[in-house]
Amino acid sequence: SKQIAASFADDHQAVASRRNEAMQHLLDEGLPTNKMEHWRNSKIFEHLDNDFQFELPQQPAPDNFCCNIANLDTNVITLVNGFYADDNQLKTTNEGIVVGSMRVAMQSYPQLFEKHFGSCRVNDRNGFTNLNDALWQDGFFVYVPKNVHSEKPLQIIKIIDAGENAFVQTRNMVILDENASLQIIDCDDTVHPQSCFCHSYTEFAVGDNARLETYKLQNLNDKSVFINTQATEMSAYANLQSHIVSFNGGLIRNDITVNMNGEGGETNIYGLYLMDKQQHVDNQLRVNHNVPNCNSNELFKGILDDEATAVFNGHVYVAPNAQKTNAYQNNKNLILTSTAKVNTMPFLEIYADDVKCSHGSAIGQLDANQLFYMRQRGISKANARTLLMYAFAAEVSNHIDIEAMRERVDDLIKRRLRGELTCCDTCVLRCSKPREYNFEIDETKI
Repeated sequence: SKQIAASFADDHQAVASRRNEAMQHLLDEGLPTNKMEHWRNSKIFEHLDNDFQFELPQQPAPDNFCCNIANLDTNVITLVNGFYADDNQLKTTNEGIVVGSMRVAMQSYPQLFEKHFGSCRVNDRNGFTNLNDALWQDGFFVYVPKNVHSEKPLQIIKIIDAGENAFVQTRNMVILDENASLQIIDCDDTVHPQSCFCHSYTEFAVGDNARLETYKLQNLNDKSVFINTQATEMSAYANLQSHIVSFNGGLIRNDITVNMNGEGGETNIYGLYLMDKQQHVDNQLRVNHNVPNCNSNELFKGILDDEATAVFNGHVYVAPNAQKTNAYQNNKNLILTSTAKVNTMPFLEIYADDVKCSHGSAIGQLDANQLFYMRQRGISKANARTLLMYAFAAEVSNHIDIEAMRERVDDLIKRRLRGELTCCDTCVLRCSKPREYNFEIDETKI
């Protein structure tokens, strides 16, 4: 603890106290094990016996990396290896939204940190959250004042561009005051195929009558271990629309907690994961209905190929006084091989009697009759399979409200279902932005 305190001497008092407390919990309790219910099907423990590099240098975004979304104008900020990469560490947009580095905002907005840092309750406080609390170095900070509405989405590009066994701990905070609104596009990418261990911990505080839309896109290499922890505190009549799309990653774990603390709140969480080879994705959700008259809906769908594995644990809690609650939860999975595997457990914990709640899960294969029907109309077997898989995945992507964003995600889904991220001229699923080919011609030989 003394070494941690010395390394982060400029911390806000609330942050410093949290670091020391978390490190003590970590020393006392250690990391989770497979004997714990929420971790028994996780493969994360297979990747922890490496010597990870913690002291990574700050560096600008790599020149060879591009993450543009066609026909979509966004405010862009970039994090490289967990550090804010922009020279201007804290800025205010034309609408009055403050964005920037967590470490700089910690000094510039001490009252907000005093009020919100560490206040969002997570579903499963464990060794990894304690590790992040103790060792986070930087992250992104977003503050939307009262009655401010963002005209442009905020695009946050988080890049891992480091050597072997990079160890990245990122802490983020998003605060929406009363009657504010914001759209966030959060992209996680790796530039090189080196292994890494990354934990991104984000706290969302959504004020009265505020609206937050988040789009989480995960596209990491097959050697990466990525933990995404999101904790949200929602006030009265707040609205949360959350989308999580996992395209690639060696091991991905999404820990999502939503605490509905004010009446009239609404939460919709949509998830899609496309895994192949030996990739693994683990989605842990908990929505706490702590007050009456709130609605929630969770829909997660997955397509697994080769020897890929997936876990879904969904938990909806309805408090004793949370009458007039509407809560729905569903997980559907498409298995393409006999070696792919899914462990799914949707769960309801209800202590009120005047509620409407349901949950369900399904695991199946492509329908042979549907494949036969399509092939009888001249569609090849490969294209018929791709069309059916895309129709299955589109039920999630269709909930994306930003049209340009929806088209981009649809393009990535189509390419991912073909097992690649490049254009294919023979595919019936034409992407909206095909790849351009340039051929050099030796004019002397014409």
